[in-house]
Formats: sequence, C-alpha cells, structure tokens
Amino acid sequence: MNKQKVILAILYVGAAITVSGCVLAAVGAGAAGTVAYVKGDLEILEAKGLDDVYAASKKALEGLELTVIQDNKDKIGATLVSRDSQDKKITITLKAVTDESTEISIRYGTFGSEAKSSMIYNKIKENLK
Repeated sequence: MNKQKVILAILYVGAAITVSGCVLAAVGAGAAGTVAYVKGDLEILEAKGLDDVYAASKKALEGLELTVIQDNKDKIGATLVSRDSQDKKITITLKAVTDESTEISIRYGTFGSEAKSSMIYNKIKENLK
C-alpha cells in the first residue's frame, strides 16, 4: 500500500513537470514586440495596425498555399481559418490593441505546433516589411 502511494506521487510530479513545460515556452522577443507560445497558441504583439497585419496574414496563407475556409474582419479584429494539405486546421486571430499595434494568435492543428505556427508568423513578418 505504501509502495502504491510512492508510485502515485511520482506519477503526479512527472505529470506536473511535463504539463508545465508545455504550457508556456518563450519563443523570444523581437523588436516588433512580445512573442510567446502559450497552451498551443503562438501569441505575438505586433507594432503594426490591424489592416496591415490582416493583409500580411492573408498573403502569408496564400504564399504557403493554405486554403482559407473562413475570413471575418471588422474594425477591432479578424479571424482567418484555413486548412493544410493534411486537413489540419490553422486559425489566425487578430485583435486591434491600438491603431498601431495588433495582437496575433496562431494555432496550428488541435493541440498546436510551435514550429509550424512560427513558420506562419515568419511569413506574416515578411509580408509586413
């Protein structure tokens, strides 16, 4: 019985360490603002207005040959949803923070992919220059 408690405690500690590593892993901070990978979403504060980031995001998806299946935009935000060749869902959510800054959130697939989300963000950055 005591052995079971020890094993259970070890499993709890191992799970806590594993989950905490996935919850927040900093990608880095650039001149554009803060970049973080949180709970499967790549989150960026970009020093550009919503219209510019929206246009760059659409162009990035087009450049990566990702099919856009949903495209909604208003003055305070936008959502672009697309699918890749393996039918994985990619969601880019934009929120205007000020007239000259936009919060970007990118989720690749159900559980997120930091590498693929970063690849999409890098393409968006290329289109913002």
